[in-house]
Amino acid sequence: MALSPQQKTRLLKGAGRGLARYLRFVRRRSDVIIEPADARERAAACHPFIFAMWHGQFLMLPTLHEGNFPVSAMVARHRDADVVGDLLGEFHMQVVRGAGAAGRKRNRGGAVALRTAMRVLEEGATFAMTADVPPGPARRCGAGIITLAKHSGRPILPFATATSRYLALPTWSRMTINLPFSKLAYVVGEPIWVPSSSSDEDLERYRRTVETELNRVTARAYALAGANMARATPALPGDPSAPPKLGLGLKVYRAGTSLLRLAAPAILAMRTRQGKEDPARLSERYGRASVPRPAGPLIWIHAASVGETNAILPLIERMTSKRPELGVVLTTGTMTSASLCARRLGSRAIHQYVPLDAPEYVSRFLDHWRPDLAVFTESEIWPNLIIGASERKIPLALVNGRVSSRSLVRWRRNKSVARQLFSRFSVVLAQNEGLARAFTELGAAKSLSVGNLKIDAPPLPVDTAELDRLRQALAGRPTIVAASTHEGEEAVIADAHRLLARSVPSILTIIAPRHPERGTGIAEMLKQRGFSVAQRSSGALPDARTDVYVADTIGELGTLYALTDVAFVGGSLVPHGGQNPIEPISHRAAVLTGPEWRNFRDFYQALLRHKGAREVASAEQLAAAASALLTDERELAGMREGARTALLSLSGALDRTAEILAALLPLSLPLSDVEAPRAS
Repeated sequence: MALSPQQKTRLLKGAGRGLARYLRFVRRRSDVIIEPADARERAAACHPFIFAMWHGQFLMLPTLHEGNFPVSAMVARHRDADVVGDLLGEFHMQVVRGAGAAGRKRNRGGAVALRTAMRVLEEGATFAMTADVPPGPARRCGAGIITLAKHSGRPILPFATATSRYLALPTWSRMTINLPFSKLAYVVGEPIWVPSSSSDEDLERYRRTVETELNRVTARAYALAGANMARATPALPGDPSAPPKLGLGLKVYRAGTSLLRLAAPAILAMRTRQGKEDPARLSERYGRASVPRPAGPLIWIHAASVGETNAILPLIERMTSKRPELGVVLTTGTMTSASLCARRLGSRAIHQYVPLDAPEYVSRFLDHWRPDLAVFTESEIWPNLIIGASERKIPLALVNGRVSSRSLVRWRRNKSVARQLFSRFSVVLAQNEGLARAFTELGAAKSLSVGNLKIDAPPLPVDTAELDRLRQALAGRPTIVAASTHEGEEAVIADAHRLLARSVPSILTIIAPRHPERGTGIAEMLKQRGFSVAQRSSGALPDARTDVYVADTIGELGTLYALTDVAFVGGSLVPHGGQNPIEPISHRAAVLTGPEWRNFRDFYQALLRHKGAREVASAEQLAAAASALLTDERELAGMREGARTALLSLSGALDRTAEILAALLPLSLPLSDVEAPRAS
């Protein structure tokens, strides 16, 4: 039978009172040690102060409080925290509800709690809080406690407690349940003052000081109690120079991919017939280089396809301009990205197709190129490439790192495999704070949020000759481009076109499907609905009678975006997660999107906040938004300005990424010091 709200409240209060009795019992039935012996007197002299402890190690804190001066403590706002609130009340401690956001977007009461904590300190009460913030990383001091100390002018006192007998729960912080009939140690550290004039660099230095002191007093408390601290210490990311041994899962994967050699010729032959492989460069897929290794230090960068390649090109340019002697080999896996590299990579970098992820092919590739740094982009996690580079002591970095919600669930189910791979990276540069925490959870030794490189990516290339041909064919007709559309979206776009034609009679809708092979099917669907359709893959151009132009070709999005003032970015009316809105914006096209844009959450949140994009959920909304932009110059100009402001708020990833990667490279070497091997 379900409990009523009143019954639940009584139950939680009872649990809080019961826990308070238990803690008093632990204290009475333990041998107590307090260090320093005059800790209470020292604390009273600093009152009011900020009492800091690690999450999971706070259970016995209330038993140190004798009511000599008022104390308030921060407690999370979720329902289960009511038990903790009632527990503290039993020890005459007040409660402040809220918790730090740990870089997350959603409001967990942190800002309100900070203001409340300031008021509590101003009114003369000491304030207790954990320095690390759920969901981690554990034992890493957050910025909130430092900010509070700076603005309140009150010191931070690090605190720890330990018992010789305890239970450690399998939580992110190793929540510790202290047991009776133990040695019970309380340790209070020296006060740490944070001046109000502290700069950002000073605040980071004080943050590290608090972190170091909390670790010291925690270790001291366990030593005084005679307890093994290891069981209560959360697992920390590993050292990339000494990664964990390969488990059964990765051993099986390596053995299976080694057998791939038997099927590789047939697989590549089939892909060649499908137009997905370059027959003249198939040897590169077997790890055989087509050109010699350049002399001097070399960075190997791997990108998946066009989007990742376009984002990485400015990084290559930035790094080679800073280090003229630096060579770059860029690997990708698609013909379209190879074509982009041929046009835009320049003479200071080499493009190669990435070898198939089989140990033998990877070894051949690495033995030839011998890179000084290996850089993977976004979510390109190929086990044999990563393991092979790690075994050769090549520093590894993941830039513009991201992991989808679905992939994160899979990695969590295989955490041992994730740790064996992600712990090999010297650094992971994630697109945002949430992703940085996710990579830390998966085992990355150092995961930082630096932003998204795609903000600083150059505009998609434009074929000026084709652009002129299209403009002549359109003869001034207004257009809307529906780009990177997925199955199910074209029918909505067709309905929107019919509605839009009422206010913009000469409108031409251009549909560029994400998968061009769907072009003929889309064209047939449109014809059945009564539209006049032209199909670009057949060589046709739109004329005055064309309603919808199906651009089912590869590598022409830049040209299409340059042609239009309004672009609907697909994959957003269906549960796909959206596509990159920066590409049309860089060509001054106003962006419309459906509600499904989770793959580019940071971009769209900033754009929508600054009114630099508009969300639509139906054909009617799409038609209305497009009509407003196509018929009102001020509306169009306002959206362009909003998009520009949004992008400025997100920029800076390129500089930070280049700086961090440069620190992983070896010092400059004279070109004569490195002999270039011959192509193999």
